[in-house]
Amino acid sequence: MPIALAQGVNLHVVPTEKYKTVRILVRFNTRLNKEIITKRTLLSSLLETNSLNYPDQVKLSEKLAELYGASFGINVNKKGHLHLLNLSMNLVNDKYLENSHVLADAADFVKEILFYPNIIDGQFEAETFQREKENLKAYYESISEDKQVYSSLALQNLYFSQSEDQKIPSFGTIADLEKETAESIAAYHQQMIQEDQVDIFVLGDVDEAEVKALFSKLPFEDRASGIADIFYAQPSRNVIEERSEQETLAQSKLNLGYHTDVYYGDENYFALQIFNGVFGGFPHSKLFMNVREKENLAYYASSSIDTFRGFLSVQTGIDGKNRNQVLRLISVELDNIRQGNVTDLEIEQTKAMLKNQYLLSLDNAGAVLENEYLNDLIPHLRLKDDEWIRRMEAVTIADVQRVAKLVQLQAIFFLEGETVDE
Repeated sequence: MPIALAQGVNLHVVPTEKYKTVRILVRFNTRLNKEIITKRTLLSSLLETNSLNYPDQVKLSEKLAELYGASFGINVNKKGHLHLLNLSMNLVNDKYLENSHVLADAADFVKEILFYPNIIDGQFEAETFQREKENLKAYYESISEDKQVYSSLALQNLYFSQSEDQKIPSFGTIADLEKETAESIAAYHQQMIQEDQVDIFVLGDVDEAEVKALFSKLPFEDRASGIADIFYAQPSRNVIEERSEQETLAQSKLNLGYHTDVYYGDENYFALQIFNGVFGGFPHSKLFMNVREKENLAYYASSSIDTFRGFLSVQTGIDGKNRNQVLRLISVELDNIRQGNVTDLEIEQTKAMLKNQYLLSLDNAGAVLENEYLNDLIPHLRLKDDEWIRRMEAVTIADVQRVAKLVQLQAIFFLEGETVDE
């Protein structure tokens, strides 16, 4: 059960003897909003770089070295209707050291980073701010160089055209970055500390009472409790949105976006997992085996699902002249699944891959904490490990057919590679 440190601030202690390390995750949750996404991304970089008492990266690194080489990082991501800013630390367990207090020192370090950033007179230190703003700008500019990422983001922009909040990347935009100042980000830091829902997770061979005593010292104050529904549901459209761009490229990108109407924890959730594995999620999938291998029409072809937004995407790298042929083949493979043209071997291979992925995730501390986060956010969907595997393995071809019939094409983005003159 979560321990309330303040209203809207919860501590989750996850005791396990599986690891020799202790993992800390501090997650700030708020409603996804276009106006704050870039602010949070820039803020995450500023908090990760230095603090008031560790004003440069050398001093920050020295402090981490004192914590027996603890690792530390801050990032942002989005999940459905929520935007998340995450501070994570990995440190050696005091039980394997003599006369140490690494966990206590780590709690103090978290306090320093979150509550004492390098802000003086209401603004972030000028040199740090300018450097991190320029670094983020350079990152935004570099995205257009990675055509696979660029095409995925362009498809998202097209598919979620009805929502300004959903269509932009989880890390924001260069246009919004230009507006930010050392003062505006300092003010937003204060807003986030005071208003966001906060979940603190401590995973490892730890004592709950000790952890509670340490993290109760963080000076969080009460805030309005209750967060937005995590799921974003976009109605399906009868018209397929299409956009094409041309660049001088050797390889064209054809990305497709589908509405699934299936969400995390739904009765169709496990059938969708199997469907995606058979369709394009694994190397034995129909897209990989037929579009790429058999017909030799794609350099890569795969599918992925987002069960917090009811969204499935297909990514392919092709010769531009094969666009219509590839579109037709993808449609044929989807229809094959709808018709039940799926072998027992395809189903069994997919189930074996999903089971293996799930079992591997149980040994990954980060994945375990993500699962704990979802279990506490939507506890009525909590499943024990054996129940997860049982439900996944119970999926039939008829279940996969049913889900395939829900999948509707909504958006096509085509980045056409123009012929490069010799």
